[in-house]
Amino acid sequence: MDIDKKQRPRTGAADMADRFRLLDQPRFRPSGRSRRFYLVQAHFRCFYKIYFLAFAAFFPHLRSFCAAASIPPFNERAPASAPAVAAIPPLAAVLPAAEWHRVENTVDRGLAWLATQQEADGSFASLPQAQPAATSLAIMAFLSKGTQPGLGPYGQQLNRAIDFVVSCQMSDGLFSYMAPPPFHDTRGPSHAAMYNHGISGLMLGEVYGQVSGTRSKNVRDAITRALLFTRAHQLQPRPALDKGGWRYLRLGNSPDADLSVTAWQIMFLRSARNSEFDVPAAYVDEAMAFVGRCWDAGSGGFCYAANAYGSEGVARGVTGAGIVALAMAGQHETRMAQRAGDWLLANPFRGYGGTLGGHEKFIYSTFYCSQAAAQLGGRYWQQIYPRISSVLVSAQSPDGSWPSDPQLTEFGNGLTTAFAILSLTPPYQILPVYQR
Repeated sequence: MDIDKKQRPRTGAADMADRFRLLDQPRFRPSGRSRRFYLVQAHFRCFYKIYFLAFAAFFPHLRSFCAAASIPPFNERAPASAPAVAAIPPLAAVLPAAEWHRVENTVDRGLAWLATQQEADGSFASLPQAQPAATSLAIMAFLSKGTQPGLGPYGQQLNRAIDFVVSCQMSDGLFSYMAPPPFHDTRGPSHAAMYNHGISGLMLGEVYGQVSGTRSKNVRDAITRALLFTRAHQLQPRPALDKGGWRYLRLGNSPDADLSVTAWQIMFLRSARNSEFDVPAAYVDEAMAFVGRCWDAGSGGFCYAANAYGSEGVARGVTGAGIVALAMAGQHETRMAQRAGDWLLANPFRGYGGTLGGHEKFIYSTFYCSQAAAQLGGRYWQQIYPRISSVLVSAQSPDGSWPSDPQLTEFGNGLTTAFAILSLTPPYQILPVYQR
């Protein structure tokens, strides 16, 4: 696919029906712009007098129509009226209006606090090994409420943050602020590398259509190289159960793929495909085969890894991740997705920081379950989102942040706050990758 020319994300229903399907033919681009311009120009040169006379004849009737319909003519000022009330997004109707406005105020306060956490280099504060993922999540939190790079009170901060993320890309295409060692280091750079990579690639795919000039070229080049790295890592030798998935940068940790890391890579691929980068169907088909091996048919939920058979391996975070992965591939209405949704309904969130044990991390789980419920819609959304929003709104600190997740304390409450905001903003349906 020609990606030398800037492409804009496709976010409509046509793209939802076109999830991850390759075009059988090379993209045919129209040409002859100068010829078309000449024809249009010649057309108006010939007929502009006719258009003018027709409008002049119709104008008195137009004034009469405007008067009858109480519409002010073009040369008259409309009467003063009460300020328009912002429309409530359709998904927000699951909450009473007053509660939804409370959610909106909570998100605004969270973003205001998050804006104070930006460092001089453009990053948002967290541990070095969590970069640039922590910064990418903060950017997505702003995007999810409608902030655009370069525009509004946070626009320039987003531009600086995007530049920081791009600067973290290594020569092989991996996004990582710290150079990973040649061995696996728990909670260190090689442990976090594939999280950094998938989350950063996803964020860049979401902003690609919103940046211009040199920044657009830099983002495009970074996504192109990141896609090559993602595929190269997916093709590394793995046990049969783990094929098609991703886990840590250094293999040999058994398992060599998990649903947590794999879901981020799938979201990256989906976002890149939305932005019309070349994402062959094989990448996703292989990944979705792995996702299917993580499903526990007995309980209906998803396990952390394919070899974690049995309901004891099921958790809310990875079950939400599984549903989101299915949605990215256009499988959100399958029996697998609905049974996983039923499992989430049977295991609701009851308080801030509470987990079901295992691999579950609270704030990570609220993010995935909120996005999963939005994709499933219906009774899943009606029962899951109100509980998540109630828990998160009540837990916000007076300064606008959220307390650090007990399972992720070392990464700071900036990361927790970004995830909390992303858990609350699905009703806006602004991020293209999560649009239903």
